[in-house]
Amino acid sequence: MRITRRTLLLGAGAGAMSVLLASCTPEPNPAPSPTPTRTREPQPNGDVPVPAGSVRSSWTTDPFARGAASFTPVGALAGARAALAASVEDRLFFAGEATDEDAPGTMRGAISSGERVVDEIRERAQRGERIAVIGAGLAGATAAAGLVDAGMEVTVFEARDRVGGRVHSRSDDSWPMPVQLGAWLFAADDTDLIDRLSARDIGVVDLSGAQWLSPEGEVDPVSAEPLQTAIDAAQTAPEDVTIAEALTEAGGDPADPATAALLAFLATHAGADADLLSSWFPPALVEGDQMAARDTLVPFVEQALDGLRVGLSSPVAGLAYDDSGVSVRLGTGEASSFDRVVVTVPLGVLQQQGLEFDPPLPFANRGAITALGMGAIETIWLRFDEPFGESDAALWHTVGGDAMIRTWVNLRPATGENVLVGIVGGKAAEDFAALDDEAALEAALASLTVYA
Repeated sequence: MRITRRTLLLGAGAGAMSVLLASCTPEPNPAPSPTPTRTREPQPNGDVPVPAGSVRSSWTTDPFARGAASFTPVGALAGARAALAASVEDRLFFAGEATDEDAPGTMRGAISSGERVVDEIRERAQRGERIAVIGAGLAGATAAAGLVDAGMEVTVFEARDRVGGRVHSRSDDSWPMPVQLGAWLFAADDTDLIDRLSARDIGVVDLSGAQWLSPEGEVDPVSAEPLQTAIDAAQTAPEDVTIAEALTEAGGDPADPATAALLAFLATHAGADADLLSSWFPPALVEGDQMAARDTLVPFVEQALDGLRVGLSSPVAGLAYDDSGVSVRLGTGEASSFDRVVVTVPLGVLQQQGLEFDPPLPFANRGAITALGMGAIETIWLRFDEPFGESDAALWHTVGGDAMIRTWVNLRPATGENVLVGIVGGKAAEDFAALDDEAALEAALASLTVYA
């Protein structure tokens, strides 16, 4: 069944979703959709061919995300994420990767936060209570499924016309594999998540080998050990400093081309540059081989939501709460009453006041929203008719030069497909997001000249 605008879905038996209610809601402006870049006439970019297809993400400008992943900026106090996660009057509960202290900014953290909220509500609620879940991403789907298992009556409201949130697999007949515009890469400590994907027949491939290349040729792999040493030393400092400052104090030079390339790679999964990131609460450093989803991730979310009421294209505008319950007001003005509400909207939406609370949230929650950062990560997928480059390494890192995109995933060794994925984070991602489609493609191809 094709799911249409603001369709409210109700499970009608095992494995089925049927239409309960459909009504018209104005489309959001701008629409939060992936941006297909146009194929253009060849430009002077050395030996880089024009791709047969290209698609880019748009998380930075997406009104339902306002960024890709949360990060901890310098100066944030310990416990900020716990404060963000704290329930309000046992009526409002918060989940999402930004509320997870162990794995913020990750799929694993989003799932864990959903499981935490289920435990919190089970301790306070009675079976049969009406619970609303705002957001049908990983956190929302996990929470909704767990609450149903606990005997609650659950309704999910999703602002987009699809489920998944910042997990966005786009299937297109012109592409040999799903285009992953959101979270899709896994590190060594994601074993439990990978096992869950495998149990649902979602394939994961190894991304083995890394190549570090400068405009002058191949260079030695850049070790993260000096960076880790600097972060470890900063842990005992009397005050928090940025990762860039910690590196400088340890004798490193953030402007050194090799170090700058490593920090650019760090930004692709942290969402922020080293001159913003806290050295007391740093992001995990990704080292060694990674893994990637080979198949669409949509079923992973859909299966968790199977049998639930899921309202698509239903952005929630406001929540009014007191000791008797919560009123959920949609953007259309419609309102419904619930006993409790789980809020899983991204941190960026909370920071932009995209959701109104009446009364305002307590100072602790608001302070945490302000203290944390919402990072920028963007990707561009390029499909070529012929193999590009000679390297069999899955990860390409550009050292030196003026490339906007310094990290590339080469999917040909793992999948046999001539697909390259450029990933950019931090300020470079914001700059990339500000480009129009033609300029973004130009920037991507210019960034590949070193590999041609």
